[in-house]
Amino acid sequence: MSSDAPTITRRPNRSPATQEPQSDYASHRKIHPKAVRGRYRRVKTWLGAVLLALFALLPFLRWDRGPGVPDQAVLFDLGSQRFYIFALQLWPQHVYYITGVMIIAAIGLFLATALGGRVWCGFTCPQTVWTDLFVWVERRVEGDRTDRIRLDKQPWTARWLAKKAVKHAAWLAISAVTGFLSIAYLTDAPTLAVDLLRFDAPALAAGSVLFMAGCTYLMAGFMREQMCFYVCPWPRIQAAMLDEDSLVVTYQDWRGEGRAPLRKSEGWDTRAQKGFGDCIDCGQCVQVCPTGIDIRDGIQMECIGCGLCVDACNDVMARIGRPGDLIRFDTLTAQAAKATTAPPPRYRLLRPRTIVYGLMLVVVGGAMAIALALKPSNDIAVLRDRAPLFVTLSDGRIQNAYTIKIANMSLEDRHYRLTLSGLPQASLALSGESGEAGELALSARGNAVETYRIQVRVPQSALAGASTPLAFTLTPEPAGEPVRHDSVFLAP
Repeated sequence: MSSDAPTITRRPNRSPATQEPQSDYASHRKIHPKAVRGRYRRVKTWLGAVLLALFALLPFLRWDRGPGVPDQAVLFDLGSQRFYIFALQLWPQHVYYITGVMIIAAIGLFLATALGGRVWCGFTCPQTVWTDLFVWVERRVEGDRTDRIRLDKQPWTARWLAKKAVKHAAWLAISAVTGFLSIAYLTDAPTLAVDLLRFDAPALAAGSVLFMAGCTYLMAGFMREQMCFYVCPWPRIQAAMLDEDSLVVTYQDWRGEGRAPLRKSEGWDTRAQKGFGDCIDCGQCVQVCPTGIDIRDGIQMECIGCGLCVDACNDVMARIGRPGDLIRFDTLTAQAAKATTAPPPRYRLLRPRTIVYGLMLVVVGGAMAIALALKPSNDIAVLRDRAPLFVTLSDGRIQNAYTIKIANMSLEDRHYRLTLSGLPQASLALSGESGEAGELALSARGNAVETYRIQVRVPQSALAGASTPLAFTLTPEPAGEPVRHDSVFLAP
């Protein structure tokens, strides 16, 4: 962690009556976040709706790739070991592209955190998006925060059972759709939907859908903030990504302290004379927080940077006639300057860590773009037979056998010319066919792997030792980029 990184602490577990720290192993306290309106709530709502819509629609988009090839726009076909992403098609040989995407995603997350704190967690993390959806359903069925707390304390009645049944039925329906959509990226989505509705889906597919549905139901319906507290490693890593110039949710204590309820007969001048600040200790910032923390205690590991406390506090400030942004997205550098009435410094977008992260994104992204532009459409794999290592023919020549696998990554059938280098007097023969030559004509169907067994025959006098390096070269016909594979030729 850098020396200028802000201190992030875990929220202490305090007893409401004594305000004394309790054991870290206190029982779970259920959080009932209150509804709030404001700028950040609108951003969260619209972003969540867009992300959910993309997740639901992508498996059903079609992309014409030609006959015999899946037409699902985004398909991770594990059975045939192909990844289809619109016009891009990835084979197992292209695993390094997936590695590159993961590196770019990690660096992008580091950069976003250095600039805006935990904006990923607060606005676009799947756990946040699905939890928001489940809380919205809960609020529509059971009411806002006060109603939900009161309902949880009531004994079981017909009304209580009805509300709980409706809520959980809606949660289960959303979970089932989520489970189906998660697996729809791995197989043809319409076919899977029909098979599931007919109860004719393979056991593996049906089990996978149920597993993903169960995970969604548990994590978004019950675990919620506990996933962020105890499962996700990012809260513990984020401190290394932040510095004094990162935009994080901050409480302006220099303006808000000391806290005291607002009395109707009390003017703001009177409050100032008593040493009171703008915070009237209404607790709205705590009640709307999805993780139940008090942002007035400072930057905390549990804060997901969603900004809902900013909306709640601004609403209260508007109602009591005070300036907004008592809680706001700000840098610790700016807060320190405001506390001393000094002019706040200008926000520094370009800093050593943001420059490093940006350069890393450019380098890795550029390498990925070049690799995609030069991605070969053919590949060859050569496996030399090990039993026997070699065969001495009746004419005295030495023969080695090789298994050649040609991967045609294009969508049309192709013809190739296979040549050999490193053994000037060598001849090639195709297993099962008569005749031999210095080169062979081979073919491969589009989007398929063809396997051939080749024999290489060399006069013993042309060999310099027991092991001679050679290279197979596969050249597409009539034109194309050749592919080379190195191997060895063994002899007595």
